[in-house]
Amino acid sequence: MNNIAIQYYNSPVGEMVIGSYDNQLCLCDWRYRKMRIIIDQRLCKGLNSEFSEQPTPVTIEAVGQLKEYFAGQRHSFDLPLLLVGSEFQNQVWREIEKINYGQTATYGQLAQKMKKPKALRAVAGASGANAISILIPCHRIIGSDGKLVGYAGGLEVKQKLLDLEDRSQLELF
Repeated sequence: MNNIAIQYYNSPVGEMVIGSYDNQLCLCDWRYRKMRIIIDQRLCKGLNSEFSEQPTPVTIEAVGQLKEYFAGQRHSFDLPLLLVGSEFQNQVWREIEKINYGQTATYGQLAQKMKKPKALRAVAGASGANAISILIPCHRIIGSDGKLVGYAGGLEVKQKLLDLEDRSQLELF
């Protein structure tokens, strides 16, 4: 059986689990999220692997880039990603990746961009199944009324991430 190498990172807004497989980041998620077991099972099954706690160059680099992000010094990430999910989930995650730092979008806007305007709930479900938080910035997804909606790290963490990005944008000018 293969291994997904993981390490833990205590970010300024919560503890994360970072994982790599075959020199690619496949996991960067909130350690204590509600769907932790489901996400982990999907990764292990999809990669025919089990978790092994050991840092790798990819997980160490991910932690370094996350530290820069939280310090307001990084607005994008440069890591090889391995997305483990259905074709539809991958499409949603790739669309979420396109949301720029400091910007937000709604599930409806994502569904429209994917040319699947009736797939609103499916888009929301795929967003919730994201195993690579922050790098695939599902925290930038808001409700159609502009209010915060579900987030794996919790709404308080989501607000902190959005606030961080707002402050960083302001400091650039």
